[in-house]
Parts: sequence; structure tokens; C-alpha cells
Amino acid sequence: MSATRVLVVGGKAGIVRKAAGLGFEVVHIQKPSAFDPDVVEHCAQLLLVDYQDVPTVTALVRVLHEQRPISRVFTQTEAAQAVVGHLTEALGLPGNSARTTRLLHDKPALRALLNERGIGPVRTLTGPAHAELRDFVKAHGAAVLKPTMGSGSLGVRVITSPDEVDGAWAWREEFGLTDFMVEELLVGDELSVESFSAAGAHTVVALTGKETGGGVVELGHVVPARIGDADLASVHDMVVALLDAVGLVDGPAHTELILTADGPRVVESHSRRGGDRINDLVRLVHGVDLEESTYRLALEENPVPAGPAADGAAAIRFLVAEPGVVTSVSGVQEAEAADGVVQVDVQVAAGDTVHELRWSEDRCGYVVARGADTGTAVRRAREAAARIVIATEPAAGGARPQATLGDLLEEVDEVLDPFAAPRTRDGEPATANLRRAAP
Repeated sequence: MSATRVLVVGGKAGIVRKAAGLGFEVVHIQKPSAFDPDVVEHCAQLLLVDYQDVPTVTALVRVLHEQRPISRVFTQTEAAQAVVGHLTEALGLPGNSARTTRLLHDKPALRALLNERGIGPVRTLTGPAHAELRDFVKAHGAAVLKPTMGSGSLGVRVITSPDEVDGAWAWREEFGLTDFMVEELLVGDELSVESFSAAGAHTVVALTGKETGGGVVELGHVVPARIGDADLASVHDMVVALLDAVGLVDGPAHTELILTADGPRVVESHSRRGGDRINDLVRLVHGVDLEESTYRLALEENPVPAGPAADGAAAIRFLVAEPGVVTSVSGVQEAEAADGVVQVDVQVAAGDTVHELRWSEDRCGYVVARGADTGTAVRRAREAAARIVIATEPAAGGARPQATLGDLLEEVDEVLDPFAAPRTRDGEPATANLRRAAP
């Protein structure tokens, strides 16, 4: 009997290895720019193609499916979520629909749906003019300006008063943020809910606490989050209502919320497991690997127990440094030897450039630690991270011009919306090579 054939779109070698380890025949599609030779041994077929080129990848996958049927299409990466929803429908396979994955990728559409259903209403405005943005801030107080799509805090800016509107508007234009929205600033403790669904039934697996240090980029996470019973019940009900509203039927979801004075409010949600090594924290504490569990859906089983119990706590603390050129990195061995430390990963070395903290990709590494409780895990991760010193000096020639949104996306070889017509660097729609979904 031949092995079940699955398509895995995007992701690193470790992600693909988990699918192969379950005995699946893995067909892997990856962007040429992200190719890792270590993935080859885990693949029955490997195709290097831009999976965000929707017409090309759709035609290719149809041929693969006709040659030998594919049972499921999976991805564990944000950039491929909407594409995989489209491919799932195109092949007539079980899984989350194009509508579902699109809703979770399109922030204004998700907010409109939640407001319409009364699921934690939040005041918002999509694509306001300069004067409209000023009026919004005057009427509703502090606000958040952000792209209509994306993750990792890319292009997010907080406006605390009407006096900051002009500066925020000038920054938006310089950054090249053409598709944007504004929402009232939600104030309170931030957390995320890691859930798993099978056949439309939703299980809350873990709650993750967040630390941003007052900025928009997350500096740390901890599982489990500190939360009272009343808030826990409200958060659970809101997440289940959201997942039902968008029609999510299978797989993990990562839903970010803020516990406001008026109750929990959704920031955003994604049809994937959480990034930032959150899956590692969940696995350490709850014994559930959401990445592996996703692939087990192809075995037609629900791999996640209801309400998996917590065993202690686990936290991650991200490493940051002053912008400039790295001159030295020290304290790594001391951090690795600290109490409770599970993993240390420093992602910069002497000669590398550290940017100001614009989004998650600008962090310099991380430390993961365990503890008997949430407070202990957070303290251990923070103290171990503090032992690592990343020394920098100003770059030759002084500060570089601000990178645009297009620059940052080009660095990671991604587009925010693979179904939209591309734009030129000045924000105008391009007239050639339009990316449209194949019929």
C-alpha cells in the first residue's frame, strides 16, 4: 500500500521533516530563495517555484494531483496561508477554504466580520485620508496605524494623540504603506490563544502571555499566560466564536487578543500555529506539537486531546541590540548554563548589521527557559538573555535612509497579497505580470 501523499508549501526543513517522519510521501514546494539542501532527504518531490505566483503554482499543483492524487495541502508559514486555501479548493480537498484563509489574512475583512457579529467590536477605518485619520484620533483617542495584511508587527505604528497624526502620516508615506487601516488602541494585557480544530470542533490548547516593552514588537512570550478564571472563560468563548465565524474547520489557529476594561478584544488571528517559537513553548508545557498535529489530519484523526494539562511553564526572551555593526558577542555559554535554560540561539555575529527594531525580523536571537510556574520561567529567560551582550558600533557613513515596506518584503522575498496586482516602488499599480488566481 502506497504512502499518503501530501503537499507541503513553504516552511523550513524541520517542518518538512515532521511530515516525512509520520510516513507521508511529501511533495514540497518552496521559493528558490528559501531553498535549504537539508530538506531534500525528506521529500519525494521538491519543486522550487514562487508559491505566491498563484497562476503558476495552481497549474503546477493540478498536474501533480492528476499524476498521483494528493490527500491534503499543508502550510505552516504565514505567506502561504491564503494560497493553500485556494489550492485546497482548486483540488477539491478537505481543509480550510479560500474564504477562511483570506478572512484571516485580510485584517479589515476580519474586523468587519467580527464587528458585524458583535464579537468584541473595535472601532476602525480602512484607508483614511489624512484629515480622516486626524478626526478618528480626535474622536477615539490613541490609535494604531497598520497594514491591511501582514504579520510580525511589520509597519505598525501607535498614535497616542492628534499631535502625532502629521508625523505618522509622513512616516506612512515615506515607508510606502499604501494599503492601511487605523483602529482604536486597545489597552490591557496582551495574550494569544493557540487552538486546534478538527472537523469544525475547536480545542483551546494553550494561552500565551506577551511582553512588548511598550513598543509594538514582541520581546517575550510565556506559556501559560497569567489569566483569571472569568477572563479565561470570556477568551475561550470569543475565540470559538471567531473560528466559527470565519469557518475554520481544521488545523491550528493563533489568535491574538488584549484584555481590555470592556473584556477581551481580538487583535488578529491566523490559520497556523503561532510563530516566535510558540509551538516549542506549547510542546514543552502541554506536550502537544501543533506542527506535527497538523499533518496528522491527513490520517483522518483528531490528534489533540481536549484541554491538555500544563506541566510547569516555558518562556522565550528575544535578544535585541543597539543599531549598528556587531563588533562582538559574549555571554552565550553563561546563558546556556543558566538555570532552566532549554535553548539559546544567537542569530548575529561580528560584522553583521543590526537594524532598529522595526519588526520581528530585526531581533537578534532568543533564549528559551523552563520553570515550575509562569513567573519563574519568565525570570529565568530574561536573566539568561541579559547575560548575552551583543556589542555594536555605528555603521560607516552614518545612519542609512529608512527602508520602505517594499525593501523589507524584498529582503524576505514575499508579497503581502499574492492575489493582488503588484505595485511599483512608488505605490502605483503595475500594469504587467498581474498575479491573479487561476480558475
